[in-house]
Amino acid sequence: MVAERYFQSLSPQQIDRFSRLPDLYREWNEQINVISRKDIDNFEVNHLLHSLAIARYISFVPGTEIIDVGTGGGLPGIPLAIMFPEVKFTL
Repeated sequence: MVAERYFQSLSPQQIDRFSRLPDLYREWNEQINVISRKDIDNFEVNHLLHSLAIARYISFVPGTEIIDVGTGGGLPGIPLAIMFPEVKFTL
């Protein structure tokens, strides 16, 4: 899993959730075109890692509330919510 290469301190629960995202996005993408169909095979690098890029530089304080207006397919909010389970994300 790509995220695990860049974030070595992930919990087993985070690893499990990140590992399920590509298949979930692929499944939903077939139904409602969440992200470009041409780019679904590059989900982990082009979408997951890009969503997590901020986590390399910022660690949100537990209890912080984040709102993502216009989240569309849930990016970057869903990966960030997995990365920071102690933060409240509203998408």
